[in-house]
Amino acid sequence: MASTVFITGCSSGIGAAAVRHFAAQGWNVAATLRQPAAASFEQGTGQVAAFALDVTDPASVDAAVQQALARFGAIDVLINNAGYGLFGPFETATPEVVGRQFATNVGGVFAVTRAVLPGMRERGSGVIINVASLTGLVAMPLYSLYAASKFAVVGFSQSLSHELAPFGIRVKVFTPGAVATDFSGRSLVRTFEGDGGPYATSINKALAAFGANRSAGNAMTPEQLAQALYGAATDGSAQVLYVTGDDALAILKMRQELGDEALLAGVRQRFGLES
Repeated sequence: MASTVFITGCSSGIGAAAVRHFAAQGWNVAATLRQPAAASFEQGTGQVAAFALDVTDPASVDAAVQQALARFGAIDVLINNAGYGLFGPFETATPEVVGRQFATNVGGVFAVTRAVLPGMRERGSGVIINVASLTGLVAMPLYSLYAASKFAVVGFSQSLSHELAPFGIRVKVFTPGAVATDFSGRSLVRTFEGDGGPYATSINKALAAFGANRSAGNAMTPEQLAQALYGAATDGSAQVLYVTGDDALAILKMRQELGDEALLAGVRQRFGLES
């Protein structure tokens, strides 16, 4: 009997690539997204079914999980991938914008995880994979709220791994560096209007630095990350933290060699944000 993976945020990018990769390996895939009618997934050798899901709506979460269970019988692996980036100065972020960032990136992970846990616990097996970000380990400039949400996902995943281990459920968290998706385009939400006022210079420097990193070919492809997600889902190991991408590995190596203060000073220098 084929294993089943439940993936959130499958409209494009990492989520869509994960759907294709798992299906190609013969898995059943519950691909969830806000508007499943617009989805187009290759079936591969597995079975793919798209379900409507808004991770910020508890009723939507429960309905999607129940529909997936009715279709496939069980959920063996959960990949919490849905999320978006909030870019810009903290000072210009309204409480509503802050709330939406955490409702999606953190509350959504909580809600979907809670919905699939009873079935995994009763079966005594399962894998939960949360997609965070390198910015959940080392914060980048002008991503304070996004970083806070991803730091929360990393901490949640590490602690959850302890409490679910007695039930045979493994928890894993990915902290990829740059991924070649539309993250900095359609999926990027700004905390500011216009040019950012007093922060305009910093904003322009940061955007230029991020663009240079992508142009230098330092970004992983969604397909590469999907392959890594599949590896984590099937490796049977107790590994919790997965750092992926050459840029992410280089930054963590720098932190180990130089220490946190020197690393943060280096980040400010790279982005031209020295005082």
